[in-house]
Amino acid sequence: MSGPLLKVTKLTKEFPLKGGLFSGHTASVHAVDGVDFHVDRGETLGLVGESGCGKSTTGRCVLRLIEPSSGEIHFEGKDVRALKADELRILRRDIQIIFQDPYASLNPRMNVGAIVGEALIIHQLTKTRRQFEERVVELLETVGLRADHMGRYPNEFSGGQRQRIGIARALAVEPKLIICDEPVSALDVSIQAQVINLLEDLQEKFGLAYLFIAHDLAVVEHISKRIAVMYLGRIVEMASAHELYASPRHPYTEALLSAVPIPDPKVKRQRVRLSGEVPNPISPPTGCHFHTRCPIAQFPLCKTEPPPLKQSADGHWVACHFR
Repeated sequence: MSGPLLKVTKLTKEFPLKGGLFSGHTASVHAVDGVDFHVDRGETLGLVGESGCGKSTTGRCVLRLIEPSSGEIHFEGKDVRALKADELRILRRDIQIIFQDPYASLNPRMNVGAIVGEALIIHQLTKTRRQFEERVVELLETVGLRADHMGRYPNEFSGGQRQRIGIARALAVEPKLIICDEPVSALDVSIQAQVINLLEDLQEKFGLAYLFIAHDLAVVEHISKRIAVMYLGRIVEMASAHELYASPRHPYTEALLSAVPIPDPKVKRQRVRLSGEVPNPISPPTGCHFHTRCPIAQFPLCKTEPPPLKQSADGHWVACHFR
């Protein structure tokens, strides 16, 4: 099929807040505010930003684990928001998710065989007990685990092994897109590298596409083809991984990259320090959300006019009035 595998247009998500037990709606948290992006077949789009910027909410809206407030989500041309419950179940064979916390995302009362094989039962992908067990063993071995792990429980595994179980569970239904919601942030650095290498191997073997959500810029650079940078619910810059790291355009991206450690002590990087704190998403700033911390902001333009995400070079998009 032609066109992107996943296309998201003007996606928004607001969470209502209530004042008390008997109070009505008093305010809203603007978690995602007009996000546009696409993911091509077999590619990895990295989605980065500070904690609380709306990355995970965006990923869960794509799967409709959280219902979007507005916007469009199309997967292989299908309107995801228009799907009914039975149609959505079919779609979820093609879109899976790997959760951030390998300790909380696995049911402690289910053994590994039941966890990995649950989707096989739900989608009726195996006909006999023998087929079921053979498929579960195949999945475990694909992610670097052993057949005798089937009968064990999550508490018997390390964090890295638990995340491999989560990856095997996602692979069970042979998806086309996997949303990786900070899959290595809870792991030791050495284990992070192993899991990232595994994800890359699986992508090459099965032709998977990833929406890779993270706040670690070094990890995202390693695995992503393109990167989108989020700030307070909006995408402020998007480009190829090489282009973004070599020539960031948005002041916020420049500040993020300046904080990434460089292993070579001879290389000096000028640190860009931002003033103030991230604004409250209940009452985000008018105009450009970044204007309260931006070193190049000019008023009243930046305070009143939200900058559109426009293409400044081939494949390089930036939401800034002056870049």
